[in-house]
Amino acid sequence: MVSPSGWMSDGSPLRPSPSIFDSPYTHSMPVLPTSDTHCTVMGLGRFGGGQGVTQWLLKQGCQICLTDLASDSQLQDAMKPLLPACGTGQLRTVFGRHDESDFQNTDLVLANPAVPTPWNNPYLMAAREAGVPITTEIRLLTERLDRNRVIGVTGTNGKSTTASMIHHAMRALGIPCLLGGNIGGSLLPRINEIDREHWIVLELSSAMLWWLGDEAGEGWSPGTAVTTNIAPNHLDWHETETHYRRCKQNITRFQSTGDTNFTGAEVPDQDISLIIPGRHNQANAALASQVVAELGGVTLPNAAQALHDFPGLPHRLQAVDLQGRIFNDSKATTPEATLLAVEALGPGRNHIHLIAGGYDKGVSLLQIAGLAADLGGLYTIGSTGPALNEAAGDRSRNCGTLEVAVKSAFESMKEGDVLLLSPGCASWDQFPHFEARGEAFMSLIHDQQG
Repeated sequence: MVSPSGWMSDGSPLRPSPSIFDSPYTHSMPVLPTSDTHCTVMGLGRFGGGQGVTQWLLKQGCQICLTDLASDSQLQDAMKPLLPACGTGQLRTVFGRHDESDFQNTDLVLANPAVPTPWNNPYLMAAREAGVPITTEIRLLTERLDRNRVIGVTGTNGKSTTASMIHHAMRALGIPCLLGGNIGGSLLPRINEIDREHWIVLELSSAMLWWLGDEAGEGWSPGTAVTTNIAPNHLDWHETETHYRRCKQNITRFQSTGDTNFTGAEVPDQDISLIIPGRHNQANAALASQVVAELGGVTLPNAAQALHDFPGLPHRLQAVDLQGRIFNDSKATTPEATLLAVEALGPGRNHIHLIAGGYDKGVSLLQIAGLAADLGGLYTIGSTGPALNEAAGDRSRNCGTLEVAVKSAFESMKEGDVLLLSPGCASWDQFPHFEARGEAFMSLIHDQQG
């Protein structure tokens, strides 16, 4: 563990961040951010993915150029916490474009991992050619952590849930633990809270793992690696499946003797009591409990029991109540996702009351309409509501708004029935994004329940 001053706990100085300049693509070493450092942060992100590293750099006193291809209006919400720094002149923004000079006339570039194929990005190449060091938030974080206390979680499916389950169970068992990486926001602003007793759970995307691999600097792997599964994905970022798999394998590639590796395929099935449905969640819980039992020094049944009230990830079949009767699946923006949610709440369908509909993307909703005859009720909302209601027939009600749908469902539900918001459509006709729709649903549920 390191102190805020940048020295390791054993008294040795903190090694500067490795960057892509230490790889075949690079030729220099980055500097440690100080009050004299000019930094260019590439990518704030519409959901504020670059917020944490920008806030941390501001606290170091750095002068920052924050640049993003998205427009000012698209980044308005993500910018709110950073506006005071704009007023002082410490933070300058360039939105709607990148300027090559911002990557050449600076001391350090911090690239958002979401930027695809960074090895041939023209702006990062311009920085490289100008001798400007390049790093990322995840490298800045991992070099400040004791890797023996880091649990890295990756996989094509289930990594967010598994990482969250490990964090949830450890906290339930009284084990100090923080969650970060690709979920929960940057831990850099909280680095001073971390001590030797903490476990750090990092969800690591394939893009993050590229930046932690030897193609981008000195290779790094966590002391404990957890892989749920690996299947082809994100070829827009990696270009080939081989490259994607290689990046995923970086989670164990640089481990040392005595490090630990867990994989979903090697964990035996368990029957774990959860309030969230689905065989996939049983598999995630089995893997998470195995990790917690071994690292936390508890029995496997105790680790599994600590997951009994895990509510799931926000807006992804999230349990809104501890009885497992109401679920927020607002992230389901396709008919296929809605069908999966309904199947997860089986066996049977006549106990399920489904709220569906939303923005019209021109996609057929006949799959959802076809569920109506077997459901306890179908309540349609949004611009697709009337057509979905007509296709579904007598077992459907066109409610228009989420508020009316929730009220109608509560009036129709019997004891033991389940209410599911799984729209199968985008939210843009009535809400700015699916998160806002899910939050509105949960608020309406709490109002109904008093």
